[in-house]
Amino acid sequence: MSGLEGKVALVTGASKGIGAEIARELAARGAAVAVNYSGSKESAGKVVAGIKAGGGKAIAVQANLGDPDSIGPLVATVARELGPIDILVNNAGIYEFGPLGQVTPEHFHKQFNVNVLGLLLVTKEAVSHFSPRGGSVINISSVAADGVGGGAVYSATKGAVDSISAALAQELGPKKIRVNSLSPGMVETEGVHAAGFIGSDFQKETESRTPLGRIGQPRDIATAVALLASDDSTWITGQTIHAAGGARV
Repeated sequence: MSGLEGKVALVTGASKGIGAEIARELAARGAAVAVNYSGSKESAGKVVAGIKAGGGKAIAVQANLGDPDSIGPLVATVARELGPIDILVNNAGIYEFGPLGQVTPEHFHKQFNVNVLGLLLVTKEAVSHFSPRGGSVINISSVAADGVGGGAVYSATKGAVDSISAALAQELGPKKIRVNSLSPGMVETEGVHAAGFIGSDFQKETESRTPLGRIGQPRDIATAVALLASDDSTWITGQTIHAAGGARV
């Protein structure tokens, strides 16, 4: 796979889990990486320290993507400290599950404000700071975009992410900016452990529906992101790519 030397990447929601592994993978391939975090300053600092210890370049930048006013300063800081952006990974997201009877305006807007509006506004700001040579936007979606019972709002946000990716691929193509969605299935992260899914019947059921017979690991997603970020994928745009071992939902 082509390296990412000389490129600048912004990864949102990168203090832990999938985002942290994406940041480490991009840095290992030569990119200078901005590790965005909302509240986990210590965790983001550890990600940055690890990248630097391995000879890479990284900074941590705080911004709550549910707050539109924080997004402009986030992107401006990245461009000022690292240079023009080549790679944007919209990984930040939140999820809350519950049946239809528990859906409220607050439940709806909390998820849409981060997962959809935040993604759009970060992309809007980042594109204005992209390198003239173009680049790659990778939106982390989910197989849940196909619809998950008890997760109507979350599924809707990820369906929106896929639609946004397809639309922006058309709009930004003339700027040589590619836009794709990457849709993980169940991935073993700190959040999944905290939710009690590891070792549960849910994990066993998920694995039984996964042709490759296991749940994902953060690096499974990070290496797919690295491919989409690299020059090896310069003819891939407007796609939703499942990275879920063959599982759909």
